Amino acid sequence: MPVSGWKRLLAGAPWFRAEGAYPIEAYSEFVPPPRLGPKPYGTTGINPMPDGDPFGWAITEYEEAFELRPGLEKLAHRAVGAAAHLGCGDPAHCIARHKLLDNPYWPPELAEAAGQMPHERYVILMPLALSRTQDDKGRIRWTLFGGSEQGPERAFWKSFFRTPTKVAPDKEGIDFIRGLLAAAYGVEILNADHLHEVGFHVLEGGPSDEPLPTWTVRYCWGPRQSLRGVKYLLTFRPFGKLPAAVRRAYLAGELHLLPFPGSLVFWGAPPYRRLQRQLPFAMQIPLLHLFHRHEDPQGIRVPQSGWLHEPRGHRPEPSDQHGPIRNSYKRSHRWQRVHRHEDELAVLAKEDKVAHVLFSTDGKDLGLYGKPMARNAQVWTDDYKLLLDGPRATPGKIVVAAEAVAEGGQFGYRFHFPAMRVGRHEVYWHRPLVAYLSPQTKQAAMLPSAPLGYLTAYDADVPDLGDPVELWPRLLQREGHADAVALFDRTHDERPHQTARNVRKLLDARGLLGRPLSPALARRMIAVPKHQGLDEWLDALPGRSCDPERARRLVKQLRASFAKPDRGGGKAAPKPLTYARTANRPFEVAYWKTICYLAHGQHMTKNNADCVRDEPTQKALPHLRRDLDDLGDYLLGYYEELIGKYGLRGRALAGEVPFRWQTAFPFPWMGGWLNNQEGEAVERDIVLVIPGRDRSRAVIMGDHYDTAFMVDCYDPDYGGTGARLAAAGADDNHSATAALMLGAPVFLEMSRAGTLGCDVWLVHLTGEEFPADCLGARALSRRLVEGTLKLRLPDQTWHDLSGTRVQGVYVLDMVAHNNSHDRDVFQMAPGIGPESLWLAYQSHLAAEAWNAGTTGWNRRPSRKGCGRGQRSADGKTVPGPALHPLLDGQVRLPYDPRSTLYNTDGQIFSDAGVPVVLFMENYDINRAGYHDTHDTMENIDLDYGAAVAAIAIESVARAATEEAPEPLAASHV
Repeated sequence: MPVSGWKRLLAGAPWFRAEGAYPIEAYSEFVPPPRLGPKPYGTTGINPMPDGDPFGWAITEYEEAFELRPGLEKLAHRAVGAAAHLGCGDPAHCIARHKLLDNPYWPPELAEAAGQMPHERYVILMPLALSRTQDDKGRIRWTLFGGSEQGPERAFWKSFFRTPTKVAPDKEGIDFIRGLLAAAYGVEILNADHLHEVGFHVLEGGPSDEPLPTWTVRYCWGPRQSLRGVKYLLTFRPFGKLPAAVRRAYLAGELHLLPFPGSLVFWGAPPYRRLQRQLPFAMQIPLLHLFHRHEDPQGIRVPQSGWLHEPRGHRPEPSDQHGPIRNSYKRSHRWQRVHRHEDELAVLAKEDKVAHVLFSTDGKDLGLYGKPMARNAQVWTDDYKLLLDGPRATPGKIVVAAEAVAEGGQFGYRFHFPAMRVGRHEVYWHRPLVAYLSPQTKQAAMLPSAPLGYLTAYDADVPDLGDPVELWPRLLQREGHADAVALFDRTHDERPHQTARNVRKLLDARGLLGRPLSPALARRMIAVPKHQGLDEWLDALPGRSCDPERARRLVKQLRASFAKPDRGGGKAAPKPLTYARTANRPFEVAYWKTICYLAHGQHMTKNNADCVRDEPTQKALPHLRRDLDDLGDYLLGYYEELIGKYGLRGRALAGEVPFRWQTAFPFPWMGGWLNNQEGEAVERDIVLVIPGRDRSRAVIMGDHYDTAFMVDCYDPDYGGTGARLAAAGADDNHSATAALMLGAPVFLEMSRAGTLGCDVWLVHLTGEEFPADCLGARALSRRLVEGTLKLRLPDQTWHDLSGTRVQGVYVLDMVAHNNSHDRDVFQMAPGIGPESLWLAYQSHLAAEAWNAGTTGWNRRPSRKGCGRGQRSADGKTVPGPALHPLLDGQVRLPYDPRSTLYNTDGQIFSDAGVPVVLFMENYDINRAGYHDTHDTMENIDLDYGAAVAAIAIESVARAATEEAPEPLAASHV
C-alpha cells in the first residue's frame, strides 16, 4: 500500500541544510506561510497531528469556537443571501455576468425560471477552501481562500470517511440529512426508514465521480428509475446535465434539489477554468469574490479580492461584468498603532489605489512603513491570462506585471497570503458550509451539525491537485480546554475571550513544560487585574461562568496542575548567578552613560536606509554619511578590548556576519540600499562569542543596534516635513545594546572561572527597523537553519560556527521605559514551542530571584532613605539612587494579545524554529518616545531599565548553565 497520511507528509530529506535553501524575505515585502509541525531549525511548533492518528488533523476547541464558527456564520449569511437573490432574479446577487455565461450550473432554462421557484429554500452545501495564514501582527489565522479547488462535491462526500478506506458509521450521514430536512423544510424524520419514505434520494455521479459512503446505498436513485416518491434529491451534478425529468420536476416545484443548483455556479465559471491552466488554484477565486475583506481576529480572515481598473486612453471606464470593482486597499502593517484584538481596518484612515499598493516603490507612496505587496498577490488580465503569481514571482516578473498594469486596463486580483505548511506541503481544509434560508425568519441560518470535510496537502513547489496527501479534521474535546470554551462568555471580559485564554495558558504551559507549574509562574501568565492573586482569580471563576458546578471541577483540575509548596509555605527563589555584578549603583551609572553615549554621541544616522536621497532628508541631515557603520566598528572595538582585559584572546571571539541587503523591489532613493546593490557597502551583525564548557551549544543575547525614522520629522500630520531622519534611539534600542555591552564582562568573567555551562553569543542585529525590516535577524536565522554560519574576524579570517547548536535566543528590544499607565511591568514573550517556554521559565526564575533580592539590597546604606526612581530632569544628568524596584515580569504566550513578539526580531527566530524569548518593557506604541524625536534620555527610567537589563543578563546565564530538558512534544497551541 502506498505511503499516505502523515507518514507521506513528513517524508523527505532533512530540511533546508544547504546554502540558499531557506531564504527569508522581509515580512513587509512578503508575509510567509506559517510552518506547523517540524520547524526549519528542527524544533516543533504548533503540532496539528493528534497522538497516534496517522490521518487526523487536530482542530482545537479555541479555533472552532472563537474563529471558525463565528466566521462561518458570517460567510453563510452572505452566501445564502447571494443564492437567494440569484434564484429570485434579483441583480443584488453580486455574481458577475462573466461567471454565469456558459456556466453548466446555470443554464438558460434555469436562469429563465429565476423568481418562479417559491418552493426553494436555497440550501447550500458549499465547500470552502480554508487554511491558516500569518498576518502582519504575527497571528496565525484561519483564512478563506475561496471555494474548494477540488470541486463542489468532493469535500461533502469525504466528510463521511475517517481515512482513505475507513467509512464513518452510517448513522452519521443519516442524522445529518435528518437535521437538514428538519431545519430547512420542517420535515421531522424518525429514522432511516422514514427518511426513505419521505422521498429523500441521492443521484450518483458528480463531476469527479467521487465514491459515495455506504449510508447512501439505500437512497440511491438512477436516471432510469421513476421520480414517483422522490421529493428531495441530493446531487452535485450541473443542472444542465441532470436528467430531463429531474429538471422538469424541479422547475415545476415538485422536487427539491440539494443543494440549490445556483449555489454551485462558482465551480462552473468558464473564465476561471481557463485561468486554472496557469494558476492551479484559480477555481478558489469565483467564490472568494463574493465576500468582503475581513481582518478582525474574531472570525475567519478574508483577504481582499476583486478587479482593479487603471484608466488609460482607450480604456477610460471599468466594467463590472468580470467581478466586483475594488480599486482601493487599506494598508496595514505590524507597526500599526492599534490594539491587536481590534479590527485594524476600523482605525486605518488612508486608502490607496490597489495598483500603488501592489507595485509602487516611490518614497511618497510608501511613507514610513509601507512596501509593495505584489509578492502577496495574484493578478490576471481581463482575458484571464495569468499576469503575476506573487508568492512565486521573481523581481523580473514583478516588473513585467507592474508595466502591464501601468499601461491601463482592467485586471483581476486577490491578495494571497500563503497557506500553512507542513514540511514541503501546503495544506487546505475543504469544509462544507451548510446553510439555508429559514422559512420562519427569512434569514440565512447555518446548520450547526454540518459535515467537516477533509484536508489536502500539496507539494508547495509543484502542486498536483490530483494527488494530494489526504487528512481528516478531528475536533478536539480535551478536559479543561473544552470547559474553558463552554463556560465563559466573552462579554464578561475586558478583552475577547480573556478568561478562556487564561485557562488555556495554564493548561498549555503545563503540557509544554512537562511539569507542574509554580503558582508564581501561573500568576505571571494570566491577564487579570494587578491586585488580584491567583487563588482569588480561581475562586471567582465559578461565579463568572454559565455553569458553576462544572467550573468548580475545572478549578480543581487547574489547582492540581500547580506544584505543591514546600513546608515553609512556598518555594524559595533560586540563587542568583549574576546579581552581585549588576544589582548595584556602578552598574546603573554605567548603564545610563552607555545609553547616553550611544544615543547622543557622534552616531546620528543609524538607519540602514541612510542616507535617504530625497530633498527634504538631504536638506535636514547634519552630514551625508551613514553612522551605523561606525557604530558597528565601535562595538567591535569595545569587545576586542574586553577580550584582552579578561585574558581570553584566542578563546573569546569578536567579529561580524556580513551580508548584502537584497529585496524583491528596487529602492534607489535609499542610500544604504543603493550602496549595497552597487557593492560599496554591506550590512552586518556584530557578534561576541564567549566560550562555555560545552562548545557544541550556545545561548544568544541579542538586540538591534539600528534606529527608526522619526514620524514627527516625516509625517505632516505630526508636524513633519517629509525628512527621514533616524531617531536617537535611547530606548529603541540602545537600552538593549547597553545591556549587552554591560553583560559582556559578566559572561567573560564566568567563562574565565569555568562556570558558564555553554557558549554565550552577544549578537547586535542590524536592520530591525523599517525599511530594512528584521534584516539582521533574517540573515542570522537563515544561516542557522542552513548550517552556514561563519564569523569574520577583524584580521579578515573566518571562524566556522555552524557546528554549534543555538538552544535559545533572548531578544531585547526597548527595555528602559516604565509605562506611566501600568508601572513596573515588563514582558517575557516566548515564541512557539516547548523550548521557547523553557527559556521563558528561566527568565521567570531570574525575575523571582531579583524580586527576592530587592529587600536586602534596598537596606544597604546607599539605598536607605531612597524613594522611587525619577527620570532625569534635563535628560543629561544621571538620576540619583533609588530603591531597586519590584517588577512584574509577565510571561506572555504567543496568542496573548499583549505579547509584542511579532513587532520584533523575535518573530523571525520563532518562525524559523529557533527557540526565543522577547524581553520588552510594558509596550505602549502610542506614547511619545516611540519612533519620534522624544526617544531620548528624557524618557529613560534608570531604576527600571537597569533592573530589566540585570534580569535579562541573569536569564542568559541561567539558560547557559542549567541543563536544558530533552525535547518535549509540542501541543496544539
